Amino acid sequence: MVEPARRVSARLQAIPESATLAITAKAKQLRAAGEPVIGFGAGEPDFPTPDYIVEAAQAAVVDPANHRYTPAAGLPELRQAIADKTLRDSGVEVDAAQVLVTNGGKQAVYNTFAALTDPGDEILLPAPYWTTYPESIKLAGGTPVDVFAGAEAEYKVTVDQLEAARTDRTKAVVFVSPSNPTGSVYTPEETQAIGQWALDNGIWVITDEIYEHLVYDEAVFTPILKAVPELANQTVILNGVAKTYAMTGWRVGWMIGPTDVIKAASTLQSHATSNVNNIAQKAAIAAVSGPLDAVHEMLEAFDERRTTMVNMLNDIVSFVCPTPKGAFYAYVDVTQALGKEIAGQRVDTSTELAAVILEKAQVAVVPGEAFGKSGYIRLSYALGMDDLVEGVSRIQNLMNG
Repeated sequence: MVEPARRVSARLQAIPESATLAITAKAKQLRAAGEPVIGFGAGEPDFPTPDYIVEAAQAAVVDPANHRYTPAAGLPELRQAIADKTLRDSGVEVDAAQVLVTNGGKQAVYNTFAALTDPGDEILLPAPYWTTYPESIKLAGGTPVDVFAGAEAEYKVTVDQLEAARTDRTKAVVFVSPSNPTGSVYTPEETQAIGQWALDNGIWVITDEIYEHLVYDEAVFTPILKAVPELANQTVILNGVAKTYAMTGWRVGWMIGPTDVIKAASTLQSHATSNVNNIAQKAAIAAVSGPLDAVHEMLEAFDERRTTMVNMLNDIVSFVCPTPKGAFYAYVDVTQALGKEIAGQRVDTSTELAAVILEKAQVAVVPGEAFGKSGYIRLSYALGMDDLVEGVSRIQNLMNG
């Protein structure tokens, strides 16, 4: 009897499930079973989508034009609105033809690596990194090259580190500021230095700007194309409505780049998914064209939660948490807690620590292994203040007890 061929491709078998979504799903499952679990996993604002955006979607539902296929690259009016928003918010002028509307930010990430990467190409990936980047690079046939910066560097890599990792196979560098998972924000000077280094060495920049409006204290969002305009022909901008407008479930993202790259990615998307849901696209037009008042209200709430969480985490003897300057994450160095017994269990990795925190404190956090290196945990403060204080208090009691 002949054995059947492999049922699932080796390529997909090598790709792990999204750790952040897995942690969030487990927390929801436990809550549904009656367990009082508090989840710090998902990077998802707990606010409703602003009313004017929802109303635009409601109006779109009854328009028969939205019941049909539309261009795979996105509604022309949304592509133009994104171009206008990019000029307004980033000071970077782009044409609507340089915009591709995607099914959420993740499709923009995948499309970009697929459009730019050939087998053997190396992509410099500053770590800690968002879980999807390395998997998208590998799916596209490339090799992610981690460049790590720890808590002492506020999780920001330097030009010297990037240069040390560069080879003749280096195709691109991923640049994320404000950062997921760390909340770090590169200064204008740091951004300019990395951009100039990429320009001098003919390296593509893939810049994820989805947290552009979520910055605190003295930090400022610095678009890398604003800092180094000469990079325009070798840069792809990733963005979307999910974080800024509390629209994670609407699934609208985009990529902006040179027209040949956008055309190639549009062709890929035409075979993969075709157009993004038209109702969501109409809602996105209202979002990117509208005021930022709701965003500023959310930012004030995030800022209060950020301060509370960081102060509480730093009260834990074995935790070190730099103050994040952007996004809505706290990234904690827990290396001092490893190699010890916690609640009667020896903990040697941050994955084991996260498991103990979930089991003993009924709090879900994401371990650093998901973001490139053990010894860290990520907590999102995109949840209500009462749950935030209760959840971190449980971790304090577990770790300090």
